[in-house]
Amino acid sequence: MGRTLEDKRSIVDSLKAQLSETDMAVVIDYKGLSVAEITELRQKLSESGGVCKVTKNTLMRIAVDGDDNWQPMTEFLKDSSAFLLLQGDIGAGIKAYQEFQKAAKKSDLRGGVLEGRALSADEVKAIGDLPSKEQLIAQIAGGINAVTTKVAVGIKEVPNSLARAIQAIADKDQDSADAA
Repeated sequence: MGRTLEDKRSIVDSLKAQLSETDMAVVIDYKGLSVAEITELRQKLSESGGVCKVTKNTLMRIAVDGDDNWQPMTEFLKDSSAFLLLQGDIGAGIKAYQEFQKAAKKSDLRGGVLEGRALSADEVKAIGDLPSKEQLIAQIAGGINAVTTKVAVGIKEVPNSLARAIQAIADKDQDSADAA
């Protein structure tokens, strides 16, 4: 028994709602994955704030129709598609998928959509290779700390240099007085 028109509308509405909260959508081919493997992928994604949706391409096409932000996804809608809807730290979501894919070796990354732009599989993988938000913050903090340390050492050195110069002049005057 197929889905009723009301069921399909409900699914489309649900997809639209999820897409409105999504920062990036990634389309994968899930052919050959078992229910247990899809469940494992969903668990890995949920740890990074992502969701894996398996739905018919037709329903996703209807959900993105007229939405300029998600319209480019239609070029990836073919065969059996699963949709990774990522929000927040999208790099962590992509890394979670890549980790899953290395173990399963059954799914293929077709591409993704970010800020209304279609991304190739290589571009999506490149985003996954970027350092995490926490790593970037740590690098920036380290850079700021190094600069402030240098400034503090420089500021401390000015009075020390002045004191050494004054002492050198005093020693020179003392040596001149002792010589006379």
